Amino acid sequence: MKLLSFRASDGVRLGIKTDSGIIDVRDTAEKAGLIAPASINEVILNGQPAKEQLQQIVSVANDFLDETSITYAPAVQTPNKIICSGANYRAHVEEANFTVPDYPIYFSKYQNSLAAHNEDIVPPPATKQVDYEVELVVVMGKQAKNISQGEALDYVFGYATGNDISARDLQTRTNQWTYGKAIDQFAPIGPYLVTAEEVSNPQNLELKCWVNGELRQNSNTELMIFPIAEMISDLSQTMTLEPGDVIFTGTPEGVILGMKEKIWLKPGDVMVCEVEGLGKLVNRIAE
Repeated sequence: MKLLSFRASDGVRLGIKTDSGIIDVRDTAEKAGLIAPASINEVILNGQPAKEQLQQIVSVANDFLDETSITYAPAVQTPNKIICSGANYRAHVEEANFTVPDYPIYFSKYQNSLAAHNEDIVPPPATKQVDYEVELVVVMGKQAKNISQGEALDYVFGYATGNDISARDLQTRTNQWTYGKAIDQFAPIGPYLVTAEEVSNPQNLELKCWVNGELRQNSNTELMIFPIAEMISDLSQTMTLEPGDVIFTGTPEGVILGMKEKIWLKPGDVMVCEVEGLGKLVNRIAE
């Protein structure tokens, strides 16, 4: 299923994308007298029983919202952790003049960084060097501690398109990247959270990013230095991964940081990030 969150007068609601339009889960459940989860977080926490309830909702739905009429919320709203992988594509390492890492490089973002599809991004005045990074996002579905690579993907709830927006002048102040990464709205995720059974091989998905219609990034998740399962297993050796935790898995080449002539993002620029099968995430830089 393609799940999403959207804003209504009474708060954030859970939706399901179908060929006929968007199902308002709460509205459909009330009309049909069914029990259904009220949020993405509730679906993740309740796992298969919640997904079966949503399948019931899909089977009885006859009212659909026009997708162009809804205001999206971030695909997830309350992750306990947002962990990001840096320098995880060899061509990106080369363009940025980094050293190919021997071990995965991690840094954190927080809930303040979450943003939605179609949300305007307002960089802080402290930065003049805003950059884009299309990434495959992994959302955990089960508690994971000391798990092997072979079982790691079984713990994933779903996948989404993400943009690890970065303030390069702040990121490179020191060798710790958090100050230039964990900025308000600098982690858009969406438009959908696609459940894991819909993604046959997350390690073979095309990633693309356009800026103002110009294709800037074009790669495939098979080119990761450290595959998804390896990162999940590695993280689980030192921290307990919880349902709803988010992992940004790194960006390929084509970012502004790697260009000879660096023209940083400015107000009015539109970023379109896409991961194959997961939807296009659109955000505009605003004043």
